[in-house]
Amino acid sequence: MINAGHACLIVAFAAALYGIAASLYGARARRRDFVASGRRAAYAMAGATAVAFVLLEAAFVRSDFEFAVVASHSSTTTPLFYRLTAMWSSQEGSLLLWLFSLGLWSSIILFITRHKLRALAPYATAVLLGFGAFFAGVMLFGESPFTRADRIVAEGAGLNPLLRDPGMMIHPPMLYSGYTLFAVPFAFGIAALITRRLDAEWIRSTRPFTLAAWCALGFGIVLGARWSYHELDWGGYWMWDPVENASLMPWLTATAFLHSVMIQERRGMLRTWNVSLVLATGVLSILGTFLVRSGVLNSIHAFGASTLGVPFLILLAVMIAGSIFLVATRHESLKSEHRLDSLLSREAVFLLNNFVLVAMCFVVFWGTFFPLIAEAVTGRQRNIGPPVYERFIVPLALILVLLTAIGPVIAWRRATASNFRRNLGKPAIFAVAVLVALLAFGVSGSVTALIMFTFGAFVLGTVVQEFWRGTRARRAVAKEAVPVALVQLVKRNRRRYGGYTVHIGIVVIFVGVAASSSFKDVRDVALRPGETAIVGGREFTYVKPTSELVAAPNGRLERIVFGADLRVDGKPMHTSKDYFPSQDTSLGPVSRFFDGEATTEVALDASLGEDTWAAVAPDIAKLRPQIDEGDEVFDKAADDLTGDQANEFLAVALQGLTDAYAENPPPARFRFEVNPLVTWIWLGSLIAVLGGILAGWPAKRGLTKITSAKYAARVGKDVREPEPAESVPA
Repeated sequence: MINAGHACLIVAFAAALYGIAASLYGARARRRDFVASGRRAAYAMAGATAVAFVLLEAAFVRSDFEFAVVASHSSTTTPLFYRLTAMWSSQEGSLLLWLFSLGLWSSIILFITRHKLRALAPYATAVLLGFGAFFAGVMLFGESPFTRADRIVAEGAGLNPLLRDPGMMIHPPMLYSGYTLFAVPFAFGIAALITRRLDAEWIRSTRPFTLAAWCALGFGIVLGARWSYHELDWGGYWMWDPVENASLMPWLTATAFLHSVMIQERRGMLRTWNVSLVLATGVLSILGTFLVRSGVLNSIHAFGASTLGVPFLILLAVMIAGSIFLVATRHESLKSEHRLDSLLSREAVFLLNNFVLVAMCFVVFWGTFFPLIAEAVTGRQRNIGPPVYERFIVPLALILVLLTAIGPVIAWRRATASNFRRNLGKPAIFAVAVLVALLAFGVSGSVTALIMFTFGAFVLGTVVQEFWRGTRARRAVAKEAVPVALVQLVKRNRRRYGGYTVHIGIVVIFVGVAASSSFKDVRDVALRPGETAIVGGREFTYVKPTSELVAAPNGRLERIVFGADLRVDGKPMHTSKDYFPSQDTSLGPVSRFFDGEATTEVALDASLGEDTWAAVAPDIAKLRPQIDEGDEVFDKAADDLTGDQANEFLAVALQGLTDAYAENPPPARFRFEVNPLVTWIWLGSLIAVLGGILAGWPAKRGLTKITSAKYAARVGKDVREPEPAESVPA
């Protein structure tokens, strides 16, 4: 199996190299047979990688510890679901997942474009296969998932306990799907620059992949935030970690691109800007992959130091230098067909929207790499904390939300006073009414949060107004019931109304972030059983401690659980700390359970209004004398025990320890939080992803028709005729 997997990587690498040569030769010599051969080489690379992927997955399912990566990242005590997903918890397995995703998306786009974009497709194929050759080469000559273990073990090291979470195991495939899908518009952007075919055709062909990448990466980011919130014991969902930031940066530039590309499609403007955003998104996607693997920055999400930093730096240097060279040398071909007519126009608002998104990306980039820059200049690494990020990101986010309300409804080319009043008057009144209501109900204490709530209401007002106007227009012609008219309206303008749906989702997220950041109550406290703490107006009572020994299906001890039963305003809740044994053989048989990895099982009662959150940290230091005593007793008896007897003896010792904790517990430390509107973040994310899917869903031929004169006449002066589909995520 190991040899077969290694052979698949060799085939994938060779196919990628051949495909690059065939595609470039076919393009230069105008040989369609070589172009087709290069495309088939991409299919071959994808097929070989898929076989390698299946072989490695099978090894994890079988717990085949002949594979070094299986022995170090799985075990017989690991549940089947986590054995299936443990592959990408490793450096080597995640590289194979990256290549598998790249091969899949590359094959799909090359199959779709096999009869169109004929001038661009060979160069795009070469770029995509270049990425494939790089990742296959990194695995063949660096970190191979098909390396034989030094020795065969009966029990593997096991999956990192922090990763034993369904969301976290779906999170990496979503991120990698986003990164690899962004390779598609990057490749066609490079091809368009090489061939100087810089109209909007390549953008239209790759737009579904860009939207899919935007949705996948955004969903992956939210899954990571959700994991952090309910799996880690600090009580938050975003800490401005370098790897978190690395995934956010390409998402921001892609969001900017999806907006400004409408201006190029409609008016032939911003070509330089758009192609630069596409290339920047591709570069930032590789940068995110580099940060996880290089070890240059500390992160809870990173794989640690490795030998891959230099190859990734070389790839990044080639991508950046090549992108700058192509944009600079194609300056004449990138000139816009039209100029900006007015600062009060949809083009100007979208352009300002882009500046804000790029500024946010720059703030995140600077904050992420500042420790390295500071160390290079001063010799001392200095970190930037969340307050520094928020000082710049918060005002930019407020501006972004305001522009989200104005952009979709302001007129193209030049807006008039009457246009402003008609499109923004009622939403503005609604926003002011919401502000007055919030103040009347005593919501105060954070000016920025109040501004965000007000701007969010402004966006909601404009979007609802657009849906209502479109529905009225539809009913005026088709005489349909309101629900039917609404559905038919969206079906015939999926891009536009999908974009509006995304706007709603993004605003809901921002409102949730503003509320949970500004108005949450947090308290760290040490309690004994029966004691109570008041947090956020809620009464948290530590009822009693709990303890448990958990065995795997094969009978081996998997973990020790120390927990706490709570009552929050009379409602029962439970939180615990799970202790997994260390693989360090120098530790005692009892103490290794407390010197290994530990995870927190959070007590969480979520609702639309607020979340009640609690985490326990048992005082293990008080148990040290008993732990040391258990090690000594076991060591004295170990020589006289067989393997099964030793396991039973250890279970008895640990059971005595857990019973002692439950009967005479030391004070436990708790973190109690009451967080308003956190659930809105997860709901908003779902709304945004659904909107993105709707915006990118292909419409049936004939659904989008030119509005007739009769249609326009019957709408009336108060109902604005829906414009051609044009709105995308903000």
